[in-house]
Amino acid sequence: MALTIYDGDNKHYIVGTKFDENEFNRPLVTETREKYSFPFGDAEIVQLSFSGIYIIYGDMLVKQNRLRIKAFDEPELVELHFSLTGGGIMENHLTNKRLDIKANQHNIIYSPEFDGTAEFPTNEPLKFFEVNFQRERFIDLTGESGTLLKSFAENIMTKRSVEISSENLPISLAMHSCINDIMNCQFTGGLKLLFLQSKCLELLALQAQAFEMAAKKPEKPAVKSAYDKERIYYAREYLLQNACKPPSLTELAKVAGINEFKLKQGFKETFQNTVFGYLSDYRLMKAKELLASGHIDIKNISDDLGYSSVQHFNKAFSKKFGVSPGKAR
Repeated sequence: MALTIYDGDNKHYIVGTKFDENEFNRPLVTETREKYSFPFGDAEIVQLSFSGIYIIYGDMLVKQNRLRIKAFDEPELVELHFSLTGGGIMENHLTNKRLDIKANQHNIIYSPEFDGTAEFPTNEPLKFFEVNFQRERFIDLTGESGTLLKSFAENIMTKRSVEISSENLPISLAMHSCINDIMNCQFTGGLKLLFLQSKCLELLALQAQAFEMAAKKPEKPAVKSAYDKERIYYAREYLLQNACKPPSLTELAKVAGINEFKLKQGFKETFQNTVFGYLSDYRLMKAKELLASGHIDIKNISDDLGYSSVQHFNKAFSKKFGVSPGKAR
């Protein structure tokens, strides 16, 4: 996918590779990795394509906070968008739509063409991940889905620019795990194709489930104001930064600046998990990634993630994944 980006002096640069729709029909995965260095910023981007699916992810560091961006004559794609780190604002002048990008949030987007502006904080790392489906493939996949996804598919059949929800949702730990599996895939040939296909469909299913659940909001939500929501997200970040020595619920509420009841209810409402259930899942997902790397022994992983003993870690890991840490390696 090629973007034309204009800097403050109205000079234009091409970022990414113009996409050939024939790439979708190749029997195996096509992959490119590119680094870019421009006056307005630096980027490292990975692109993979196969059988109606196009993955793009990477890191960026922007040096000019406001840029003009154009994207035309690309295949019509439905984008599963994940903002991993950093955020900003994108405005499409063709549709008068504004997309607020925030760290650790996701959405499903259909925007056939883009001509507008992007605003990002300068010298702050941005990390993104996208899975794009050919429009026809996405419609086929979602034809018999839940109400929300089916309605979204009906909108894109009319080629209207649309998001599945006006509000982004937090990226779940299951989504993070799936994304990491894709980015760290070690398979080759046909196995790589099958693995990536299955993971992309898993991500779509996880997103669809999250948006369906969010649409069924409780009658009396615990998180009512933008301030409360920001505090819940802050509590999550603080919890994960101190995962090896987590604070008590009372300490976390004090740090976040909200009462304990609102923290418990708001956390469950936002992340579909209790505070310490979320922490447990995070530690085990992290352990799974570290085991896959093969560079750290099991005792060090157990110690680094704050488990009281290797036996306790083994038991929790086996219960979560149905296999011991030793076999998972």
